[in-house]
Amino acid sequence: MPHLFNFSYHNPTQIHFGPDSFALLATLIPVEARVLLLYGGGSIKANGVYAQVTQALAAHAVVEFGGVEANPTLETLNRAVAVVRAEKLDFILGVGGGSVSDGAKFVAAAALYEGDGWDIVCGRYAVTEALPVGVVLTLPATGSESNAAAVVTRAATREKRVFYAQPARPRFAILNPGVMVSLPDRQLANGLVDAFVHVCEQYLTVPLGALVQDGYAEAVLRALKTLADTFDRRREPDWGQNLMWAANQALCGIIGVGVPHDWATHRIAVQLTALYGIDHGRTLSILQPWLLRESIGGKRAKLEQMGRNVFGLENASAEATIAAIEALYRRVNMPVHLHEAGITDADAADRVLAAAQTQGFGRFGGVAPLSEGQVERIIRAACGG
Repeated sequence: MPHLFNFSYHNPTQIHFGPDSFALLATLIPVEARVLLLYGGGSIKANGVYAQVTQALAAHAVVEFGGVEANPTLETLNRAVAVVRAEKLDFILGVGGGSVSDGAKFVAAAALYEGDGWDIVCGRYAVTEALPVGVVLTLPATGSESNAAAVVTRAATREKRVFYAQPARPRFAILNPGVMVSLPDRQLANGLVDAFVHVCEQYLTVPLGALVQDGYAEAVLRALKTLADTFDRRREPDWGQNLMWAANQALCGIIGVGVPHDWATHRIAVQLTALYGIDHGRTLSILQPWLLRESIGGKRAKLEQMGRNVFGLENASAEATIAAIEALYRRVNMPVHLHEAGITDADAADRVLAAAQTQGFGRFGGVAPLSEGQVERIIRAACGG
């Protein structure tokens, strides 16, 4: 029996893309709005983004909150929520990468919730209302600027969780590739790999004859492969704009409509960030090849399809495709084992496994959930000595 699509799709985020997009900011936020300007460690002040944003918002009432971490913590974001309430702010503008976008969504939702903000993150409370959110993107990677997902870490317990809040989906996102010129190589590589794995998690399941979804996924994957192959051109404008748009399209929602997903790589990888503070993109390159090897039986057909249509392999075995993925990560200087990320903890595999167990092994895998034994083998292969 053929697989029948069954979905509802709506992405209300308005994208403004290009070198002149900052000029639109003043008209996108109501002039009477009281705005929280949320940002990270301060790089936006060094690269000129802060000056452009504050100039565009000169007629608005703006209160700043900086210091959102690369992996935003509940503790920091709760302080931002307190500012929103104390100052009676009613619009959240996140200026930064995916972490700031995630933080903006949390703040927008938590500001209107009287309970513990962690209830939102762990799913005890389903968000029904949120303050309006806008995003000025400075780092392409997560696609968070136009989706409803966010990831927050509770530092006190080293728990990192994803939540979904449709009411907090950004109303608009400004994507100006010119801001990427100051990004370190490491962040560009992180963003490329993050986007690549986002597509894989929606594509590498089973063949279902989804011509549009598969074709779209393969187009984005080929674009990202080309960007990896031409990483030496990463300071050229066309390279940057292609990464920014590919990363957005990888997780704006359209690729995965009506087909099964498998987010096991992300769900295991978050433990590496929570425990060791490793960049999210690097946790994905560490774990994904080992996960694909362990789950190769259920993914063989799609891996072979990927080998043919993305990597152009003549003998497109599943094994050869995994090797090609791993080689792509190495081309952009990304680690494929925990020790390559500088972690020398002899007990790392046990720690990661224990953290994964707290989530329940039933959460790992999609069409064919991973068993406890498979999860342990993946973790020990990626993190063991």
